[in-house]
This record gives sequence, C-alpha cells and structure tokens, in this order.
Amino acid sequence: MDDTTTASSRQDEDVSSLGLAAAAAAVRNGDITSEAYTAALLQRTRALAELNAFITIDEAEVLEAARAADKARATASTAPLLGVPFGVKDSYLTKGLPTSLGIEGLADFVPGEDAHAVRAIKGAGALIFGKNNLVEMSYGLTGHNARYGQVKNPHSRDRMSGGSSSGSAASVAAGLVPASLGGDTVGSIRVPASFCGVVGFKPTTGRWPRNGVAPISHTLDTTGVFARSVEDCILVDQVVTGEQDVGPLGGGDGLRGIRLAFAPRQFLDLVDPEVETRFRAVVRRLQDAGAEVVEVDLGDDFNSLVQTATWGIFAHETMSTISEFLRRHEIPATFEAIYAGLKPELRQAWAQIVLPSGPGATSVEDYQKALNVSRPEIQRRLDTAFVSHGALAILQPTTPCTAPSIEEQATVQIAGQNVSYLALANHTVSASSVGLPGISVPVGLSRAGLPIGLELDAPLGSDRRLLNLTRAIEGILGANFSAI
Repeated sequence: MDDTTTASSRQDEDVSSLGLAAAAAAVRNGDITSEAYTAALLQRTRALAELNAFITIDEAEVLEAARAADKARATASTAPLLGVPFGVKDSYLTKGLPTSLGIEGLADFVPGEDAHAVRAIKGAGALIFGKNNLVEMSYGLTGHNARYGQVKNPHSRDRMSGGSSSGSAASVAAGLVPASLGGDTVGSIRVPASFCGVVGFKPTTGRWPRNGVAPISHTLDTTGVFARSVEDCILVDQVVTGEQDVGPLGGGDGLRGIRLAFAPRQFLDLVDPEVETRFRAVVRRLQDAGAEVVEVDLGDDFNSLVQTATWGIFAHETMSTISEFLRRHEIPATFEAIYAGLKPELRQAWAQIVLPSGPGATSVEDYQKALNVSRPEIQRRLDTAFVSHGALAILQPTTPCTAPSIEEQATVQIAGQNVSYLALANHTVSASSVGLPGISVPVGLSRAGLPIGLELDAPLGSDRRLLNLTRAIEGILGANFSAI
C-alpha cells in the first residue's frame, strides 16, 4: 500500500468519526468539501455492506447534492446542516427516492413528497444519504427483515441491532452517517440506540412532525433522531422544531441542585447483572457530581398497567392508522395486501392482535379504558417522581440486557430467564405510554464489548431541559467511563 492510499484511508476513517455538528462546521469552514465527505462515507458504506444498514442509496444523486451544497457554501450559505449527509428510516416518505416501509410490495414505490421532518432537515441544507433498513412496517424490536436482511450490530456481527429503527442506529454507530431519522412507538429508537451504543432521542409525542411517516399508532408514534452525541441531537431538534438552544444546564456547577429519580422495583426487576452493575455505578457517579438521586416506587402493578394499556393501544390502532396513511398519501397498497405479504411470524402476530377478529384483539371497551383510565393513572404515578419528588428525570437502564444474539428472535435470555423478545422494551414502554420525552445515551461496554445504555425520561414538553440535562450527564460520564 503506497503513502497516497494510506493517507486516503486515514482521511476516510477520520471523516467517518465526525459527529453531526463537527461535520457541519468542517463543511461550513471549508476544512472539507461536502463532496469529499460524502464520497468517503459512501466508500465506507460499501466496505461495511454486510451490516445491511441501508435499503436504498442513490450514489449519483447524493454526490450531485453534495456538489450543489459546495456551490451554496461558496455563496456564503448559512444553512446549519449544509452539505451533511443524513440517514432516514425507510418509513419516511422521501421525494424521488424509494420508500419501502420495509416490505416487498413497496420496494419500487417512489413518493412525490417528503415527510415533514425530512423537509425540515433538507431545508437546513442536509443531504439524504439513503434509506435505512428497518423491521417490516416498523413492527419489531430485533432488527430482522425477511426481504432486506437482518441488520447486524457494528460492535459484534452476530448480535442484533435492535429495532425497529435498526439500520438508522447501526449506520450511525458504524460511522456511515453522522445522524439518522428514526421512529419510536414503544422503544424503536431507544432500544437500538442502547444496543448499538449511540444516542437516541424520542421527543414528546407530537412535538416533532409525523406527517409522511408510516404509522403504527396515532396515539403513540413519535419521530426522532440517532446521533453520536447529545449535542448533535440538540442541533437536529433545533432544526426540526425551530426552538433555540436554551444553553447549559444550571450555573455550571456540575449537577449540584439537580434532583433525579429511579424506581428499582419497577426497572431493575428483570435486568442482567452486568447492566444493573453499570446502572448503579452511573447513579453513584451522578451523585458524586452533585445530583440528588431519590428512589421512588411507582406501585406493584405499574409494569402490568403500562404493558397492558400500551400494547393494547398499539395493536388496536394499527389497522386503521395504516389504512388512513395509505389513503392520504396515495400509496399503491392496501392494508390487506400488506398483511398478506408479511413474513409468516409477523402475519401470525397481526392475525392474533391487529385484526379485529383476532383472538388477542383489544376490544373497543378495553381500548377506551386504556386511553381514558389507564393512561391518566400511569401519568399520575409518574408525577410522584416529577412533581412530588421534584425530579427533572427518571433514570433506568434503557434495555434490560445488552444486544442478544441474532439467533434469539422470538425469545431472548435476560438474567438467566428465557422471555419474549417484547421484554427488550420493558423500560422504554413507560415513556411511550403517555408520550414523555426520552433519551438513551451509551454509558460503557459490557465485558463482552457490547454497549450499555442509560435512559432518561422527563415530563411532557420538557424536551429542551431533558436534552440539556443529558448533555451535562454525558459530559460528566465522559467517553471513557470505566468498564465494569
């Protein structure tokens, strides 16, 4: 290998490690052209094709967009994301770029419009690098897709990436793109963020636009983002919402005066020992930094209340929500055709819980009870932490285990027990149940070298405060937080 090839390889590696804000600054300052940056990421993506992180990339189109960004920079454009490539989960409509929703029947469907969140980042100068792989119709947590392949974890190819925003998390973790848009209904951003070791932010439900994104549940669906730092999530949140960064948390005196809560009976009940050990080490570190961390008890039936209500809403709304989306956006498919084309395991699950005639379908009466009785009760319980105890956020391990083996699809092993893969969302589902903002940040690796995530959930509408709090925590823990 000659010196020129070595230097080129090193430059590709260097640019792939850039976070979103750093990449935007490098392009804006002329340290690198958007075209060179994009070409380097395309080369890296080809080299790591085995991850199955993308379904569609139009290389010629994205390079043309990068050249246009370089011309715009020459005319002093101040767009905050100018020339920076983004991944986009393939549940988002993208004008002129195929949108499959993860299914065979829409493999060649090309929308004539952008989802509103895509429109926002493009308006800020970002390039759509490609469409990320996902679980069919965003219905799953493992990252498996029968048509487009299992998304593999960049930390270990035999481990799952998490889902349903599987390719989005993997592409950011692998340095293929600095950020990617994802979606979260019960944990589809936070679970893969935890498994892949990146930051995954789920805003307050409804705060980010959902128009043009294939839905599951109009009550629970939330759009959001993956990035390599909280700072980068703040930048995307600012672009999408138009809200300005409110600045650092507090007066710069660590976490002094900040109160946080955790509920060990609810969120440490079924957790791998390594994950619990790391979580408790994080709590001690935050206390050392000045935070007051209080234990709360959300009630013996809290987990069952959350699970029953949330999964009931999730399944009951799926058929009508998808049908309305297809009609509104003139997508050439019907719910019945989509159902018929699902992989056998997923079709069987829909037959059980999604179809109104299914033996596990939620009745109208139980659905209304979940909306009007259970959700207010869940919120009341959470308010014991936020209001009664004055906590800015509730802490918990994002997932009860590190990324399971790809072979563990229907059941996974957690704390020595074989349980349903749905248990991977045991901790993320509580924020989803009532629409709270939640964020997962990596807090180190297990002995096997697999990422462990910390989740923070905050009161409705307190997204900017949550982001600033998490940015402060990220700074305190640092990238080299000691191993277990």
